[in-house]
Amino acid sequence: MTTRSGAAARDRDTPDARRREGNSVVLDAAAKRIIEQLQQDGRRSYAEIGKAVGLSEAAVRQRVQRLRESGYIQIVGVTDPLMMGFPRQSMIGLKCTGDIDKVAERLAAIEEIDYVVITAGSFDILVEAVCEDDDHLLELLKRIRSISGVLTTESFVYLKLRKQTYSWGTR
Repeated sequence: MTTRSGAAARDRDTPDARRREGNSVVLDAAAKRIIEQLQQDGRRSYAEIGKAVGLSEAAVRQRVQRLRESGYIQIVGVTDPLMMGFPRQSMIGLKCTGDIDKVAERLAAIEEIDYVVITAGSFDILVEAVCEDDDHLLELLKRIRSISGVLTTESFVYLKLRKQTYSWGTR
């Protein structure tokens, strides 16, 4: 059972909530250089980063901690879906009716879906999904279509990924 205070704490820990609350961290040139170093190698030591950006190891450690706490950065291991056994990737556009936020919340709870965004334009919501094969994708589409408020879906199956970076935001 989720308590109201537990749900509220989780809601405060989303990137959108942190942006709304305001951040005490200023993205100055040094912070951007630290982020660039971590984007190149998230395991790079604070000492190495300090040498590259002209700060002490302790200063880098403190800045990284503040950047993480404020929601500017996350340090995670990014996997390759193909290598992990999920060769079928797709973007799925959804047209919805009713409470879009509730539909998006239900979609976000689905394990195969790694990206959910409410949009303006031809679709109300876009999701990215990773699946083991076409049968798995078909089963996922059936689950998505069964969600109350989903009117239609359109699938865009990825044939070849040409570019995927996580280096935006520092220039």
